[in-house]
Amino acid sequence: MLYWLCLAGAIALEIAGTVSMKLSRGFTVLLPSILLFVFYACSFAMMTIAVRRIDMSVSYAIWSAVGTASIALIGVGWFRESLSGVQVASIVVIIAGVVGLRVGAT
Repeated sequence: MLYWLCLAGAIALEIAGTVSMKLSRGFTVLLPSILLFVFYACSFAMMTIAVRRIDMSVSYAIWSAVGTASIALIGVGWFRESLSGVQVASIVVIIAGVVGLRVGAT
């Protein structure tokens, strides 16, 4: 259970890092620029703990897919970015692929 919590933490920190990337405005805003590196470093540290017990193929797929889907939704909700039907379908396919990797790993 600890390893899955570390994976969840790694995902949350990766999302925070990506939001900080957007808020840094190309490294022109100091605090988000610093937080970008802090969040990503902590995310990788948590991911390193998670892969001790969770297959790397599964953990990385979950980390990247949940992060991608979350950032897409944050982009739409917070940054007023557009989301087309093709983009929604693509996110669904990514998530389906992660589910397939997880089911296949058991």
